[in-house]
Amino acid sequence: MAQSFEYESASASVEAEASPLERLAEIAARTAEETGKFANVDAILRIPVTMQVVLGSATIPVANLMKLGRGAVVPLDHRVGEPVDVVVNGRVVARGEVVVVEEDNSRFGVSLTEIVGPLGQGDT
Repeated sequence: MAQSFEYESASASVEAEASPLERLAEIAARTAEETGKFANVDAILRIPVTMQVVLGSATIPVANLMKLGRGAVVPLDHRVGEPVDVVVNGRVVARGEVVVVEEDNSRFGVSLTEIVGPLGQGDT
C-alpha cells in the first residue's frame, strides 16, 4: 500500500520567517488538531508560564554571601559571548544571545539561537 505526501511550499516560506517559539506553537497546534487529542488547543496556548533568561550562576559559601554589599561583583560561570539559557517553568527550553532591543540601550532581549529538544538535545 503506497502512501503519498503533499508538500506545501508556501508554508515552508512562512515557517522560515516565524520565530522558533512561534514554529513550536504552530507544530503543537497542528499535531494536536491532527491527532484529535485536544478539543481546544487555543485554551492550552493561552496558559501563562514563567520565562526567565539565566545569564549564569555562582556557588559561594554562606560566609562570603553575608559579606556582599552594594557594588560587590559576583563572578558567574558564563563568559561573555556564551549563550544564555531561556528557562520556562524551571526547564531550559532554548538558548540565545543577549541583544539590545531599543536604540537608547535601555532594554535588552534574547535572540534565540537554539531550541532544546525533549531529551536535552539541541534543535537548531
